[in-house]
Amino acid sequence: MMAAAEAGSTGSPVSTPVRTMALLSSLFFMWGFITVINDTLLPHLRSVFALSYTETTAIESTWFIGYLVASLPAARLIARIGYQRAVVTALGVMTLGSLGMVLAASLPSYAVTLAALFTVSCGIALLQVAANPYVAVIGPPQTAESRLNLAQAFNTTGDVLAIVFGQYLILGRTAGGTSAEGTALSYAQRMADARATELPYLIVAVLLAILTLIIARAALPALGTATARADAQTRKGLSLWRHRGLVTGCGAIFLYVLAEIGVGNLFINFASQPGIANVTHEQAAFYLMFVWGGMMVGRFAGAWITRHFVAENVLALFAVAALVCALVATFGHGHVALAGLIAIGLFHSIMFPTIFGLAIRDLGPLTEEGSGLLIMAIAGGALVFIQGSIADHFGIQWAFAVTAVCELYVLFFALWGCRAPVRAGVAGIG
Repeated sequence: MMAAAEAGSTGSPVSTPVRTMALLSSLFFMWGFITVINDTLLPHLRSVFALSYTETTAIESTWFIGYLVASLPAARLIARIGYQRAVVTALGVMTLGSLGMVLAASLPSYAVTLAALFTVSCGIALLQVAANPYVAVIGPPQTAESRLNLAQAFNTTGDVLAIVFGQYLILGRTAGGTSAEGTALSYAQRMADARATELPYLIVAVLLAILTLIIARAALPALGTATARADAQTRKGLSLWRHRGLVTGCGAIFLYVLAEIGVGNLFINFASQPGIANVTHEQAAFYLMFVWGGMMVGRFAGAWITRHFVAENVLALFAVAALVCALVATFGHGHVALAGLIAIGLFHSIMFPTIFGLAIRDLGPLTEEGSGLLIMAIAGGALVFIQGSIADHFGIQWAFAVTAVCELYVLFFALWGCRAPVRAGVAGIG
């Protein structure tokens, strides 16, 4: 299924695909866990710093600017030091950022919070640029989408556990998290709440440090020549921009991530509304677990579905279903609207890994650069402040009309963008 392992200077060679996938899946798990802590962190910070929806979602925008800044340099770093060392570097940066969150909580400081989250996101961007194409190319090309869905299923397992983690260690330990939506807190209560994130991020930093040591000592298999960076002369005949699947795939990743992040960031405040479920933030986090739980189930199922059915067709079907769910959340009422937003997690499940796999298909020596562009497109999540602004001015439900528009573009990519043949005469690409 993959090339023989190369023994590293330390540790034992990875001799089986199972062991390699286990190590890679641990990376997917960890960055999913850290990313989705934000879904409980943002309503917490909104309470602590008395922020509007626009200001709250601007925090997440800062997070995704990290992807924009770090993704292309990450591709160059991987070309220089290799995939494994790049992963170790990424984990080290994430550890540093997590320790910064401990400092931000102890001060407390909004500015230090932004800087720490930006640092973590830069590390995750590097990790994604390395890990996603690695999973895609270590086995047969025809099952790349299946492997990515399986790895992303572990990513979403981290998402689900992150909600439980944030619910009990952040929201459940604060006055803001256990009060009704709109409750006014005193300055002393808000400052006491701020320190609730010290322990969670200290735990995260320790886990990241341990994982860094494990990956550093493992001997992961080399990718061989299939994705080796071409020399300068050869690259004169290669162009990423002539690969329509990649170009439209960047747009699909950009808008899909905006859709996913908007749902996760606004869900707790959405569910807490008197006209929806009328619950506290801590209780709303329980419902949020079903969003990520649906995504987890969908990705495990997607690993099988995309192995046996045409990936493009599956993506189109899921995009239509997600569009319907977004419209129900926008125009529905009470628990009907809540159910629509919960169900969208299931239909979002296969989107990122399937789009990614289809977009880098047959890139060959341009895989690193193509992956860098796709991970840079994750910066689409930075536009979530637009949904925050819509929530402030028109009501939180109208923010999900943006989600519906994003689903339409994913449908376009599935039906047309990823199916187009590469322009004739482009050497080395598809």
